[in-house]
Amino acid sequence: MPPYRFTDRLPADFGARRLRDDAVAGLAEAPRVLPSSWLYDKVGSELFEDITRLPEYYPTRCEQEILEREAAEIVALSHCSTLVELGSGSSLKTHVLLDALSAAVTRPSYVAVDVSEDALRQACARLADRYPALDIDAIRADFGTADGMSSTRPGGGSGSGGGPVLVAFLGSTIGNLDRTDRAAFLRALRSSLRPGDHLLLGADLVKSPDVLIPAYDDAEGVTAAFNLNVLDVLNRALDGDFRRQDFRHRAIWDAEAEWIEMRLEAVRDTTVHLKAADLQFSLMAGESLRTEISSKFRRADLTAELDDAGFSSVRWWTDQSGLYSLSLWALQ
Repeated sequence: MPPYRFTDRLPADFGARRLRDDAVAGLAEAPRVLPSSWLYDKVGSELFEDITRLPEYYPTRCEQEILEREAAEIVALSHCSTLVELGSGSSLKTHVLLDALSAAVTRPSYVAVDVSEDALRQACARLADRYPALDIDAIRADFGTADGMSSTRPGGGSGSGGGPVLVAFLGSTIGNLDRTDRAAFLRALRSSLRPGDHLLLGADLVKSPDVLIPAYDDAEGVTAAFNLNVLDVLNRALDGDFRRQDFRHRAIWDAEAEWIEMRLEAVRDTTVHLKAADLQFSLMAGESLRTEISSKFRRADLTAELDDAGFSSVRWWTDQSGLYSLSLWALQ
């Protein structure tokens, strides 16, 4: 038996079915879009870990700086006994919070929620070795759904923790949602929580495009490889015939929307077949498909969004350079 509890809330064909649906809905006609979650297969996740170590990519370093400085206060302010991480992935940044939680309570609990079973099992096995007294739940769920949101309570999954919950949504993943989807996500999250629970939110801040664009289009081309890898994901899963050499990576700052767009732009006229999705479409040279948005925030605007969703501000932190924010929210 593994040293953690594993609960699978998704059907075995969840990934294949969701990718097929997303491809049909997003790629059949312009503007062509694909949810950014498909960037993170095994290869993509490894490339993203490489990205986080690049000199141009500041968000991970900035968030880590804030966590290391403020983790004890975060735990103290939230009065939590359970840490829930949405989109936990490798759970690498979680160590700082778990160190603070383990020092503050006698029976700490951790709930990792992610769609990837492999990532969950690997991360939770590592955490069990590092924290033998930690009660760990690994829950494979889509936290963008009502059923997945119920995983924010340990009792709603398979865990045993009954005290206040701190839900961590880190890495500025909130920025991958547009405003409409953010509002729906935050309302659903609010409805899953109880009085005394808190939300810890990582959000990247608006800044000069001279800083933003290199973070998403680095000199070594790692982000380009990360973006282009999604074509291999589509080819494998949907029996497709995308050719990498027909596309190039682009990162564009949309000043009106205040987000970075990652795109794959056709460098020549091309026609693509995704046989398993019964989909064929053509792109002319210069046409693109959008693979990610990464919204950047202003404090007043983010506070208004959280207020509309039923959260009240407890504390706001930034890194020393003021590039990135970590904020703590309570239920209204």
